[in-house]
Amino acid sequence: MPMPATRMDTTMRITITVMKVIMIIMAMPRMTMVTTTTITTTSIAITPTITTATCMLMTTNEPVRAGDLAEHEAAALYRLMTWLSPAFPVGGFSYSSGIEWAVEAGDITDIATLADWLDAMLGDGSGFCDATFLVHAYRAAEADETATLNEIAELAAAFVPSRERQLETTSQGRAFVDIARAAWDADGLDVMIAACRTPLVYPIAVGVVAAQHGVPLAPTLHAFLHALVSNWISAAGRLIPLGQTDSQRVLVKLEAAVAATANRALNAALDDLGSATFRADLASLRHETQYTRLFRS
Repeated sequence: MPMPATRMDTTMRITITVMKVIMIIMAMPRMTMVTTTTITTTSIAITPTITTATCMLMTTNEPVRAGDLAEHEAAALYRLMTWLSPAFPVGGFSYSSGIEWAVEAGDITDIATLADWLDAMLGDGSGFCDATFLVHAYRAAEADETATLNEIAELAAAFVPSRERQLETTSQGRAFVDIARAAWDADGLDVMIAACRTPLVYPIAVGVVAAQHGVPLAPTLHAFLHALVSNWISAAGRLIPLGQTDSQRVLVKLEAAVAATANRALNAALDDLGSATFRADLASLRHETQYTRLFRS
């Protein structure tokens, strides 16, 4: 039976619409297209069913264009991801920064209390202080101001509130420098390290190495704070215990705090240094005599 004109017009309009959608999507750069078009015809009526195209950003088989990521940016990102990865052997997994005692004391029991504790440590405690020391050490090393760098390194070492925290930060600082020099050496790095007449604490070591490699300061600072918070959460996850998904939820809660702390540190003078996390400092002191321990701090 011949198709009525009105039904034929409907079919043509549907076909043209589908073709237009497909042409538009095909014109979109660097996207993946999934399109299904079904037109079912019966003797009574025409029922068009159209599943429109679904676009997904980026394909896995298209190369990144040369201008998308400059060579020096790619190198900086690669080094930051390596240096501040949990796989970089500085031993961060063996320290909890007093969190182990806080869990035993009942200060940290769940996601909410952990997020509150870490938020305070980050913005009002060792997180802000370490970030500020990193910034000033980076700038002194970048400017080849060895005397200033030595003064900053000595102040940073004196700022650590407990014996175990001193062990934690100096051990990681020494390991970071040794591995960086062995695998990622840079001109002038030995001179900067030798200028410091005190064992380098971890944030000073990261700042000096990043400066000598020409890695930009702001990304270095954000990556350092992200790694610091991630290590705290990892320690808590083995103590509360905390599942992997809940660990990520805590990391999400702290995203704004990390950014705010980084911005404060970038604009802070050494005279702005100070902390008000007395309970966290007490936790690191009491951990030294804690009977049952998983961590070294």
